[in-house]
Amino acid sequence: MDTLEVFQRLALALAIGLLIGVERGWHARAGGEGERTAGLRTHALLGLLGGVWAALVAGGGPGGLIALSIVFLVTAAVLAVFRLREITKEGTFGATTLVAGMLAFALGAYAVIGSMAAAAAAGVATAGQLALKGASHGWLRRLTWEELRATLLLLAMAVILLPVLPDRFMGPLDAINPRQLWLLTILLAAVSFAGYIAVKMAGETRGIVLTGIAGGLVSSTAVTMTLAKLARDHPVQSRLCLAGMVMASGTMVLRVLTMVGVLNWELFLEIWAPLVAGGAVLWLAGAFFVGREPADNGARPALKLVNPFELKEVLLWGAAIAVISLLSKAAAAWLGGQGLIASAAAIGIVDVDAITLSMTELARGDLGRHWAAAALLVAVFVNTVTKAVYAWIGGGRPIGTRYLLIAVLTLIAGLLGYWASDHFTRPMS
Repeated sequence: MDTLEVFQRLALALAIGLLIGVERGWHARAGGEGERTAGLRTHALLGLLGGVWAALVAGGGPGGLIALSIVFLVTAAVLAVFRLREITKEGTFGATTLVAGMLAFALGAYAVIGSMAAAAAAGVATAGQLALKGASHGWLRRLTWEELRATLLLLAMAVILLPVLPDRFMGPLDAINPRQLWLLTILLAAVSFAGYIAVKMAGETRGIVLTGIAGGLVSSTAVTMTLAKLARDHPVQSRLCLAGMVMASGTMVLRVLTMVGVLNWELFLEIWAPLVAGGAVLWLAGAFFVGREPADNGARPALKLVNPFELKEVLLWGAAIAVISLLSKAAAAWLGGQGLIASAAAIGIVDVDAITLSMTELARGDLGRHWAAAALLVAVFVNTVTKAVYAWIGGGRPIGTRYLLIAVLTLIAGLLGYWASDHFTRPMS
């Protein structure tokens, strides 16, 4: 390393120590001088100390690494002694400050002899994790054992099972790829789990609108049914419930766009314009119907949503995706594009996630992405119109009529978006 690079790396080592020290020092800012093991200056000096020793032993081979390790152990031992005296005085337990100091030294050394980008990222991650103490503890208090067990089980299955699944198409019509099927199931569960957590952590305190938006990540149909019943029982909140329902459908549209964009970019380019146009109508309608949220009078919705990471639910999703993939491929093979559109319309009455994942794969087949895009758009807009029926049944004629009007406007906007996309992207003759 030349002199300039040494200066740059040592500056990064000091900066990493400073970043960690700012977080540690802020929490201990009420204490007087000499009342804490390590604060802003100590962590900054630990980072620089690690960087200096790494610069001294750089190029020394195994012997240099051994010397650096010895210095690290001595530094950690000194910190441990002072931390022991501190917790003895306070009568508390905690090793976070000790580990933070060790990380400051280690990352300072790595910034000199390793990747500067990786060292900087690790420093930011360390400071962020330290700063999230309150949020992390609050999240753990809300986490149930069933959620933790199901999540760990699914993660284990993803890490252990996914690599050994065959990555080839098999079964009737060669419609099923076991590895892709399981991967898509995991993706769907992960997206839905984000909505589940949002509903659980914020739905009870943020009101009906946020419940609709977050609940749309799990099931916009379930949100529609729940809020429609709430609107019937509490007419004064019907306008707000309608906003939650249409925003849940808007979230569903965003969910479809996200999954398709991740899995098949070519298909995304086919569907983005009509879905963005239709989704804009849903969001604008929701914003229009949002009024002042009434005081909490016991009328908030209690969404009974199952944990989407439960093994039973995940396996059912996987089975549904497999069945729909088989039916879609059979319809395409035996009836052509028209059969695919008809099957997508029927499936869209109930669900859009499985048909979304199925179309991302079918778009790579013989029929191509144009028919797959058309089928997916039909499923999404049929699902939107169907929820107007659910709103009518659950909430009564007034709210059902309004939702149906919004659904029709959404369909018109989607058709205009499809026409505009096709018109302006068609090659000029």
